[in-house]
Amino acid sequence: MVSFIDAHRDAHGVERICDVLPIAPSTYYDHLARRADPVRLSDRARRDKALRPEIRRVFEQNWRVYGVRKVWRQLRREGLMSPVARWHG
Repeated sequence: MVSFIDAHRDAHGVERICDVLPIAPSTYYDHLARRADPVRLSDRARRDKALRPEIRRVFEQNWRVYGVRKVWRQLRREGLMSPVARWHG
């Protein structure tokens, strides 16, 4: 949704677009601020960003056929994921 607003803000304005879409202008501007300043990201968002290359590596090493469960398990075996994680299966 943010990318849509970015693409059309010059023609219609952020507030007018947000009136139609289910997003508040403050949410849009907060997203822009976080994108510009990574220090404002939450701890979880920073960890997720740091894990992306590892997730990609596991996925690629396994012929791009591993799903979320197998990638998660492999990362846990390698000690890259804490016992408490997003997926509970």
